[in-house]
Amino acid sequence: MSFKDWTTAPTLRRVVCTHANAEKYVVTDCLTPGKEYDVKNETDEFIFIVDNTGKVGGFYKTYFE
Repeated sequence: MSFKDWTTAPTLRRVVCTHANAEKYVVTDCLTPGKEYDVKNETDEFIFIVDNTGKVGGFYKTYFE
């Protein structure tokens, strides 16, 4: 699936953000702990979700349960 189609693609599953305490990047603007997000794509290390900005973003799986 092309990354251009992720916004209109069906949701694979829903995940809950557990924290937004990043060591290297600022994710507090895009993630809210306790909020559920729609997963659009997933790899071994990353989850691609529709974040608080309304766009698809890739985040480490450690932020979610």
